[in-house]
Amino acid sequence: MATADSIWAFELGHRAREIAARLGVPALRFAPGPLPEQAPAPSAASPPEPGRDDTRAAERLAAGIEDGNLRKTVAKAIAFSLTRAASDRPV
Repeated sequence: MATADSIWAFELGHRAREIAARLGVPALRFAPGPLPEQAPAPSAASPPEPGRDDTRAAERLAAGIEDGNLRKTVAKAIAFSLTRAASDRPV
């Protein structure tokens, strides 16, 4: 089996019997060489967008914040939190 470098080949070579037994094969040999390319990681699904009700509730909760930019940011965070609470998917 190919390994990333000779250090891994050496280390895995010391455990070759154990690994072969777990895999149910008679023997294994490790050597440095090209590794198979990994499949790209699946892209994460986009989080659910807040609905009109969640957005309005968030704006009401953040209304007491005087700074306009901070109020909008907090309202957006609250809206996503409310949406996540209604959904079983993590945001």
